[in-house]
Amino acid sequence: MLYINNESNDPYFNMALDEYVVKHLNPSNDYFYFYQNRPSVIIGRNQNAIEEVNLEYVKNNDIIVVRRMSGGGAVYHDMGNINFSFVVDYRKEDFNSIERFAKAIVKALGKFGIDAEFSGRNDITIDGKKFSGNAQYVTKNRILHHGTLLFDSDLSVLSKALNVKPEKIKSKGIKSVKSRVTNIKDYLPDKNVTVSQFKEMLLKFVFEVEGKELQEYNLTPKDIEQIMDLRNKKYSTWEWNVGSSPEFDLIRSARFNGGEVQVHMNVKDGIISDIKFYGDFMSIRDVSEVEEKLRGQRFKQEDIKDVLSKIDVKEYFGFISLEEILSLF
Repeated sequence: MLYINNESNDPYFNMALDEYVVKHLNPSNDYFYFYQNRPSVIIGRNQNAIEEVNLEYVKNNDIIVVRRMSGGGAVYHDMGNINFSFVVDYRKEDFNSIERFAKAIVKALGKFGIDAEFSGRNDITIDGKKFSGNAQYVTKNRILHHGTLLFDSDLSVLSKALNVKPEKIKSKGIKSVKSRVTNIKDYLPDKNVTVSQFKEMLLKFVFEVEGKELQEYNLTPKDIEQIMDLRNKKYSTWEWNVGSSPEFDLIRSARFNGGEVQVHMNVKDGIISDIKFYGDFMSIRDVSEVEEKLRGQRFKQEDIKDVLSKIDVKEYFGFISLEEILSLF
């Protein structure tokens, strides 16, 4: 496993870095790296930014909105938040499993006397409060697994920047966004530990748990040039991050144990002419592939089922079952 020492605080660059490493760096190597972003909201690949983000608040407070390539929900980043990424060969048992990638985090916290545990579909918690969310993206035989670590983040901004829906809070049995998240630093016996010191400790444990010697990969000028090209042409654009929300004549949504799914459709003469899925479900592949298969199909549940039965639904919708998706049609 190679460590990429990434010092960028630019969320556009860091999202581009994730895509570049998983798609273009030598696949015979595994990679690990950190990044910290200036204040930003990072939304899941399938989310509707207009619904999920308080766009007026983020604009007035100079907070960047960036769409990542993985599924899941929206998260707030600032310099008190550490983000980590693994890029390794994909194994079926890695599907939506965070333990392989997060056990170094749990072990490091244990050394600090903090009892952290895995919770739900993609979280790590302390005393039942979330401090880490994780998501994945698979392309060919490679997987990007990345996660957040709230170390000393401004949680008051987090709650204002995101439009968390009441049903999501209700489903978790809690009262507010702020009450369900916490900072790692609040639980450290030594409150003088800095973000940088904590990051150094994590790096040590990642390689210890992996049983690998720390070796560094330095991004070449060509690597950086191509990452910057992705940054400028994709991740910093309005089209990618917000995009237009066209009118649809039929919208159905539901929240399941595996997350929320919204399906927006145009149906003409009983045929689906256009369709778009939104939600915080944990897809590891691009759900646009499913949308393409459903365009031109009859708006009948048995026809939809016939199409969806031919694909691996969990790769596109995570822990949401075929039957749950069909209930929306």
